[in-house]
Amino acid sequence: MRKLLSISLVLPVYCFAQQQTFDITTYSVSKAWKSQSSESTIQFSTEDEAKGSYCLIMLFKSMPGTADPKANFDAAWETVVKEAVTVSSPPEMQPAAKENGWEAITGYAPFESNGSKGVVMLLTSTGYEKMINILILTNSDIYEKDISDFLGSLSFKQLSAPSNKPAPDPSKIAAPNTGTKKDGFAFNTTNFDDGWTSTVQEDWVEVKKGNIKVLLHYPNKKADVYNSVLKEGDYNAWNTLVAPRYSNMKNFEWRTIQSYESISFVEADATEIRSGKTVHIVLFKKHYSNGNGRYLEFVTDSKAAYEYEFGAYHSTSYDWDKTANMQFRNKFSVAANDLIGTWTTSDYASVSYYYVNSGGLAGTSTTSTADEFTFSPGNNYQSQHSGASGEVGNIKFSNQVYKGKSSVSNWAIILTNRFRGATENYDCYFEAIKGGRILLMTDRLKTTRALVKK
Repeated sequence: MRKLLSISLVLPVYCFAQQQTFDITTYSVSKAWKSQSSESTIQFSTEDEAKGSYCLIMLFKSMPGTADPKANFDAAWETVVKEAVTVSSPPEMQPAAKENGWEAITGYAPFESNGSKGVVMLLTSTGYEKMINILILTNSDIYEKDISDFLGSLSFKQLSAPSNKPAPDPSKIAAPNTGTKKDGFAFNTTNFDDGWTSTVQEDWVEVKKGNIKVLLHYPNKKADVYNSVLKEGDYNAWNTLVAPRYSNMKNFEWRTIQSYESISFVEADATEIRSGKTVHIVLFKKHYSNGNGRYLEFVTDSKAAYEYEFGAYHSTSYDWDKTANMQFRNKFSVAANDLIGTWTTSDYASVSYYYVNSGGLAGTSTTSTADEFTFSPGNNYQSQHSGASGEVGNIKFSNQVYKGKSSVSNWAIILTNRFRGATENYDCYFEAIKGGRILLMTDRLKTTRALVKK
């Protein structure tokens, strides 16, 4: 396969099929090749089952990159290539090609994957503070011409040149999202016993200890549009939550750990626009089975500083708990005046049953509950708890109303005249969200209600 490995890149050469465009890349590929696309990639493939030969080309959507083409290539080699196949040697590099403000670097190496051997080639094109990656996998040099034709057909959109203005004076930049947010609640700061301090801010809760800062991002419709552990989801979250506040990004790395509750992990070095300081950033999310995972942004002086506090990742064994548990520092005390008003929660579940032999519907069972707490001046409260359960057509309803006195002491609520006149103690705290709070109340049975204000 040495002949295949001698392919060089010249942009552009000629097109051997109708030109098409994906994101900001224009290309041509033979109509005989199969294609498959997603939000972040488009994939072309061909194979000869009789000979056991194949070729796969994956074109990735553009993403933020550094101004250093080799640094972008190295970062992509560590993620795009090494997460796809096992390579036995560093990439053999080919001469770079420049066109319309883009510089393309290509490297290749032998690979193995599930007992199959071949050659993996990566092309990384850098320009306008973006990078575009193209991955090629093949086990035969019979596709040499097809690969050369595809690479020769490539062209990348000429974008607006990045600004070369000097960095603004950090002291003159407006400082949104800094300092404690004044939102009408009594407690906007929590000092934890282990030295961490949480403060409520506009778009996140900031948790600090020394020079380490963790931003617990609130749910964000744009960032959370992909509710999965996929690159398009993590890159989308990175571009939405992180990238606008930094510049000069380098050493970009992405990894995912698939399990019952999967992990997303994106990191890079960058310059913090507001302060002008060079920092190491980690964007992390644990995808909890109940759907409550949040994006956490770790900001430290260096990668070493992050790893000293939270541990260095090892693919064979690593405990993510310390990193993931930072999410639970979105926790603030409750004052009596904070509660005045009506707080509600509801839940619903439905199960359908089918006959084994016929597959016909045997019935549907439903359960729904709703809780409403109203707190009034003078430490008065009223709560209403309703529910419905049973099979459709034979559903039983319940409703219970309590009235009494409430007593609040930072992390607890005491309510009188509950079931059979008893007094009940609830552990409670606020979780901050954009524009308000969620009230978490846990009773003696360890049942937690998450209530929002009407």
